[in-house]
Amino acid sequence: MDMLWSGWGAPERAAPLPSSVTGLLRDLLGVKPRETATVALEDLDVPASPLVPDAHRALTAALGDEALVRTDAETRVRHTRGKSTPDLLRMRGGDLAAALPAAVLLPATHDEVRDVLRLCAEHGLAAVAFGGGTSVVGGLAPEARGPFVALDLRRMNRLLDLDPVSRTATLQPGLRAPQAEALLAEHGFTLGHFPQSYEWATIGGFAATRSSGQASAGYGRFDEMVLSLTLATPEGTLDTGRAPRSAAGPDLRQLLLGSEGAFGVITSVTVRVRPVPQTRVHEGWSFPTFDAGAAALRRLAQDGPRPTVLRLSDETETLVGLANPEAIGSGELKASGCTAVAGYEGTEGDTAYRRERAAAVLRECGGTPLGEEPGRRWAHGRYSAPYLRDALLDAGAFAETLETAAFWSRLPGLYAAVRDALTATLTEAGTPPLVMCHISHVYENGASLYFTVVSAQGEDPVAHWTRAKHAANEAILAAGGTISHHHGVGTDHRDWYVREIGPLGAEALRAVKRRLDPEGVLSPGVLLPSR
Repeated sequence: MDMLWSGWGAPERAAPLPSSVTGLLRDLLGVKPRETATVALEDLDVPASPLVPDAHRALTAALGDEALVRTDAETRVRHTRGKSTPDLLRMRGGDLAAALPAAVLLPATHDEVRDVLRLCAEHGLAAVAFGGGTSVVGGLAPEARGPFVALDLRRMNRLLDLDPVSRTATLQPGLRAPQAEALLAEHGFTLGHFPQSYEWATIGGFAATRSSGQASAGYGRFDEMVLSLTLATPEGTLDTGRAPRSAAGPDLRQLLLGSEGAFGVITSVTVRVRPVPQTRVHEGWSFPTFDAGAAALRRLAQDGPRPTVLRLSDETETLVGLANPEAIGSGELKASGCTAVAGYEGTEGDTAYRRERAAAVLRECGGTPLGEEPGRRWAHGRYSAPYLRDALLDAGAFAETLETAAFWSRLPGLYAAVRDALTATLTEAGTPPLVMCHISHVYENGASLYFTVVSAQGEDPVAHWTRAKHAANEAILAAGGTISHHHGVGTDHRDWYVREIGPLGAEALRAVKRRLDPEGVLSPGVLLPSR
């Protein structure tokens, strides 16, 4: 099933906001109903494919079937842009400019991907790898330099190997996360990677963007799970990783993880897996302030015992109830202070032991237990926030997210700087926002901050957000944060990423790209500026 072309996820799960919420948005933020409806898919003005006959024939021969080189309007539209709020606003307005692929290709093997990339270089076509289409940083809209093709990897959706002795699995990149979990569960294993995009994102996308799941406190980030991967490039094949750890020079895996298709297309990933847990339990805790809650999370992250899931909403997010999107507008929101969610997975004995010890730490740090109900409700609704975002857009509000990370000592200053930059910029533009935040991932040395912004759309919501995001990005770098913790770089963060790694670092990466992709075929302008 394809994702909704102009929104998130399955169309049947879209639902309007309750009238109580639309009234609150009107009174609090001045949100007005949208004056224009979303353009229907069949009414879009889709130009004919610019793919020339010679290239079409060559690509068809490489894939072995003309049906695997798709140039029809609907398929191309469904592979246009990602799922950021600016992406969706442009799509809903019928703006397909520069982001519409000339064709959508459906390779099934590593060799087909490699051959297609070689042909793209020969015919002057750019190529963008397309997994679940969930990018929120402009990763699917390359810089304009002529026609480009989207490589939809959905046919590469197999579990290639499972080693129960070593507890490793080799997966193809087009596997969606739920499919991967189902295949692993048949053998008694789990990957344990559950980001908010879980229902639609793919294994290849997780590796290409250094994804981080909501259970990262226990299972780790996706890049920590990857033991080896194979990359197809216009120049050939690159295989990395033959042991769990190695001292044989720099680790090329770390160079390819997070490369977002700019160096090549990931065609297989070998990952660490773990036994399916006997039990899972989530619970809620309340803290009087965000600072107090953050101190408690830091204590657990540094000294243990570390829960599998650990997150903390600030006062505004707790009050609004975004930690439990399904309760918004229900009249059940009476929370104060800050709400934390702690989750535990594993054997029954280990889970009970860690939960009891962690509870003692949280109480000592000023936490008040709220029982399992808040945790169960968070777990039940943890993939629903993007649907809420779409409903807000339908109602005339603007809603978007951004995230960053820093060392613990810098986290309070980073939190204040980003919040203030967003508030000041959007207020100045005439659309004062509601800015909410939560700590989404914790580490011994620091944590991530995930901001959600809601405001009126104003006359030009994309321009409003572009200015606000620019101000937030500047604040992130000035406060010592990273430009992205798990959303990736794409084109939206690219210029700040280059500043973050410095001129020499950027030149080193350009040298890698020149060797693997001398014609600049792969995702031009993504990760690094084109030259």
